[in-house]
Amino acid sequence: MKPGHGIAAIIIGLALGAYVPPKEAPDASEEAPMSEQSSSYLLAGEVVAIAYSGFREGQHPDRGDGAVNPSRAEILEDLEILAANGLRLIRLYDAGENAVMTLELIAEHDLPIKVMQGIWLSAEISNHEGCPWLDEPIPDEVLAANLLKNQEEVRRGIELAQRFDDIVVAVNVGNEALVSWNDHMVPLDQVIAYVRQVKAAIDQPVTVADNYVWWIEEGAPLAAEVDFVGVHTYPVWEGKSIDEGLAYTIENMEAVRQALPGSRLAILEAGWATTAEEFPAEANIENQVRYLRELVGWARDEQMTVFIFEAFDEPWKGDPARPLGAEKHWGMFYVDRTPKYPLEQVLPAAEN
Repeated sequence: MKPGHGIAAIIIGLALGAYVPPKEAPDASEEAPMSEQSSSYLLAGEVVAIAYSGFREGQHPDRGDGAVNPSRAEILEDLEILAANGLRLIRLYDAGENAVMTLELIAEHDLPIKVMQGIWLSAEISNHEGCPWLDEPIPDEVLAANLLKNQEEVRRGIELAQRFDDIVVAVNVGNEALVSWNDHMVPLDQVIAYVRQVKAAIDQPVTVADNYVWWIEEGAPLAAEVDFVGVHTYPVWEGKSIDEGLAYTIENMEAVRQALPGSRLAILEAGWATTAEEFPAEANIENQVRYLRELVGWARDEQMTVFIFEAFDEPWKGDPARPLGAEKHWGMFYVDRTPKYPLEQVLPAAEN
């Protein structure tokens, strides 16, 4: 799941993360419960953080004909909404125009918000044999252009982290660019090279965001390079009921810790859709409230930063012909910026 986008996914109107990973995590040992992390591991001292994208009704990223971006006034409204609800740490997914405006507005208005800055990586190899929605190979000329685009994106991400070093508390290099089913795959060696480039240029911690299964099965070389491991986990996408949701999340994270002992962990995406034709029995406001409340309580005990996915519904995502598709309905707020429920039902008083 992500507010960012890859070329192929946008062309067909699918957002990554919607696909259920083909393998589940190994069973976590009941004899080795997850140990608490040091509070110093928290990003910006925050347990609760949130994924942010500012696209509203009728707005969208570049799908080949240009983007329709939110205005500065709209982004400022979003930021003020989040700050008013005690959300002081947000995740951005790329280093483009919207990210620049977001950082500038936080600085100009002295908002009490810190940022995990994203660097979006587009496909450098064609994963048409592994990605269910890539019907044809990505042309070589597109891959070559993406390589240059990624290099420029890395440069922009570094520049933003340096320019806004009092706001940017961490940098994420690539979002689900390694897991086997993605449509914007980048070779592991190249991701490591980008991570090293960013780490050499900035003082903030650097990570990579990917599915928990990838970290468990293939993540050791990258875990040795990053400052912390950024994990995505979505129980409801894997057919888990609300009664199983938190337990499955904990199982995922325990398995990551066992596979990567000694690594500092953060959950960079976890959430629960409120509408979804893919799993209609489980997708509702009551279940989102319960899952997020339980997740936040567990994260506080573990001293682990968790980015809730996500702040606002995003109708641009997924298939335009499927308005009830899950990709559009993960927000704590509707796309019109009204809350789906009082956020104090999820966010502990200490975080408000």
